[in-house]
Amino acid sequence: MPRFGFLLELSFLVFAVTILFLASGKSSIQSLSLIFGSIILEAFPFMLFGSLVGGLVEIFISRERMTALLPKKYPWLAVCVSAGLGLVFPVCECAVVPVVRRLTKKGLPTGAAIAYLLGGPIVNPIVASSTALAYKLDFSVVALRLGWGYLIAVVVGLVMSRLFPSDRALRQELRFGETTTYQCGPPLLSVDEHDHDDHCDCGHDHGTSTMGGKLSSAFRHAADDFLSVGHFLVIGAFIAALAQTFIERKIFLGFTDYFALPSLLMMTLAILLNLCSEADAFIAASFRGLMPLPAQMAFLLTGPMFDLKLLLMYQGLFRKRAIVALSICILVTVLAVVLLLEMVMGGGV
Repeated sequence: MPRFGFLLELSFLVFAVTILFLASGKSSIQSLSLIFGSIILEAFPFMLFGSLVGGLVEIFISRERMTALLPKKYPWLAVCVSAGLGLVFPVCECAVVPVVRRLTKKGLPTGAAIAYLLGGPIVNPIVASSTALAYKLDFSVVALRLGWGYLIAVVVGLVMSRLFPSDRALRQELRFGETTTYQCGPPLLSVDEHDHDDHCDCGHDHGTSTMGGKLSSAFRHAADDFLSVGHFLVIGAFIAALAQTFIERKIFLGFTDYFALPSLLMMTLAILLNLCSEADAFIAASFRGLMPLPAQMAFLLTGPMFDLKLLLMYQGLFRKRAIVALSICILVTVLAVVLLLEMVMGGGV
């Protein structure tokens, strides 16, 4: 993972410098800079606020308190509630995987865990606010994103709970009652299991009982989350600005003549860009006038549930067979939703 990230960032740097060098002195560079800067300046405050909220939740909200909110008598109802937990415990997709690891270790049912894993990064107030701002307070877009995001999380959670009864989808060490490994920080590194009431190898002192110590730990977690995903926003913003500056509008408009093609293209883009759900709306909104709304919705629904970084992070949570099933369920369900939107709303820009 670190090597992949380094190669991605190095490739981006070389590509960006080459583009700037070849187009130096042209008016297009000014346009590129303005578009790129506007996307970054709009998105960064939401990423920062989201990271702060995630850090505070990490330190001050116990896993037992979260699981106590879920109904235990009806498993399907627990899935429905879990998909909306982001409204109470807002986290982005970069932070939700470690949280779900701890919840499953404490006995959270797999279907409910998956519902929160997929729904939490979309169905939360921070994402709702950033989406509303990105789309100029068009709350119909916010409603579409949060409503369909919730429904997809519930459907996939229920399907996975049927395909993998009990905790068979989870890695052996994460099954309830088993000894486990856990890491605080980048995924796929094995350290000793811990709760955040104890000291861990991430360098954060979670054992302090003072309010100042807890706030310090929360801010450190927030800084880690912010720095670990910020570079993905920069890459995504540059690609979006590049597309608007150098690719002629009629090329994008040509995609709208084909059913499902715009949505498939935007789903692919979301998978490759690895954006944070608290900032990806600004990238999607930059394609207004170029791609139809259903295709933009495909981007907004796919990224928080499935992209390259999440695919790697899922390996620390699920068995390989479960990852394949989960990936297929997510992509098929999202595609079905956006194609339905395309049939109802039309494919025009």
